Amino acid sequence: MVHSEPLLSLRGIVKTFSGVKALDGIDLSVRPGECLGLCGENGAGKSTLMKIVSGVYPHGTWDGEIVWDGQILRASGVRDTERAGIVIIHQELMLVPELSVAENIFLGNEITLPGGRMNYAAMHRRADALLRELRIEGINVAQPVMNFGGGHRQLIEIAKALNKQARLLILDEPSSSLTAAETRVLIEIVRDLKRRGVACIYISHKLDEVQAVCDTVSVIRDGRHVETAPLAAMPPARVVALMVGREITNLFPREPHEIGETVLQARNVTCIDVTNPRRKRVDDVSFHVRRGEILGVAGLVGSGRTELMQAIFGAYPGTYRAQVEIDGETIDIGSPGDAIRAGIGMVPEDRKAHGIVPELGVGHNITLSVLRRFVKRGAIDAAAELDTIHKSMKQLSVRAAHPLLPIAHLSGGNQQKAVLTRVLLTEPKVLILDEPTRGVDVGAKYEIYKLIFALAKQGMAIVVVSSELPEVLGLADRVLVMGEGELRGDFANDGLTQETILTAAIEPAHRARAAQPNETASA
Repeated sequence: MVHSEPLLSLRGIVKTFSGVKALDGIDLSVRPGECLGLCGENGAGKSTLMKIVSGVYPHGTWDGEIVWDGQILRASGVRDTERAGIVIIHQELMLVPELSVAENIFLGNEITLPGGRMNYAAMHRRADALLRELRIEGINVAQPVMNFGGGHRQLIEIAKALNKQARLLILDEPSSSLTAAETRVLIEIVRDLKRRGVACIYISHKLDEVQAVCDTVSVIRDGRHVETAPLAAMPPARVVALMVGREITNLFPREPHEIGETVLQARNVTCIDVTNPRRKRVDDVSFHVRRGEILGVAGLVGSGRTELMQAIFGAYPGTYRAQVEIDGETIDIGSPGDAIRAGIGMVPEDRKAHGIVPELGVGHNITLSVLRRFVKRGAIDAAAELDTIHKSMKQLSVRAAHPLLPIAHLSGGNQQKAVLTRVLLTEPKVLILDEPTRGVDVGAKYEIYKLIFALAKQGMAIVVVSSELPEVLGLADRVLVMGEGELRGDFANDGLTQETILTAAIEPAHRARAAQPNETASA
């Protein structure tokens, strides 16, 4: 039930970094039982604003005023805001992989016995109860978090927030690593929290989720508040127009492109599970991709899509085998360096773990793979490197206050664009994009899609791995479908539907093959 008086009010919030205004006079409010959808492009200031609300940026490091439950809030850190009842779930999860599920849920709020010893029995019972509230079954709360996938980790993070008795829950891109089924559970959780009177701020680029769960929508652009209105007055097309300052009528700006001969041929790719040597994550998969072709790779979570690409790029962490040919020549790929030298570039799925060096400047992250180009007489030509950095950042509109700003300070979408920029500097013949638009706003997605089509038109072979079926169908010329480590379909994207892809992903291989009227011949 939504109350009339605001629980949180932000008045004239201003935040600067190195003299550059990241936020310029933001006014927002949210009431008990209300879910406010906060929308904006990457770099618009959403995460910066929420770090101010949650105390990550303490009072005194920004200008303006926060009113919490009728009183001025001057938080000196996250502990102050959490004691008040403000809890944030960051886009990049803050769990400790080596600790158990229960230990993560109670981290900083442990239940203790007399004498200060941990009351693990009580924490395990409470953790089990919290996970049941989230409709999660089959998780052993005594097991380390590292044993669970991204979707489960996101829900564990939510359980941790619920344990802190949040009155205001801030969710920053909460479904970025969830399956469709897990996202539906998340939306039901938020609806239940609203019924209990908890206020929520829901930051998401997925406007269908905003429509499903929010009561009010606020849009910020370039650090300024653009508009706040009830959900009924903010259909997706209007939200997008307010976010990017223009209308986007076709999200997939297709361009005609010729498809030539086979560039990459992969045969008999097999990956053994890192933790269970009796299980194959990828089981004897062969495929090809041609010059100028955009090959989509679809499949459910755990289907082996990412592991297949890691093996081809020499980055799979366990035992694997793969026969790889580039332009008909057999290539021995034992590391990502071998793959890059052979003409394969890859944007990894897990940007934080495998895509960036967090404390290194955004510019130096971009040139990391091509540093040899700038070596003169045994030293780096800093001026030439900086010139390349500026040109590359401009090409993909990577937003940063300064090229030397640590990349960890950028929004997730700008980090992703920086990683893509770095890969393109290696001038690959084959470009593998694993979840290229995860955590990326609509405007940036459009720019990335334009780039993909332009690169295909230039003759680059492109592989796009995505869990978003509309994205696969909007981009691909041909679609591979993975299921339980097997290749279950190879479809021409001519009248192809989401239902056909899902059927192939779910059904055993021999049945899926029988339902492939558009299957292409192997190269």
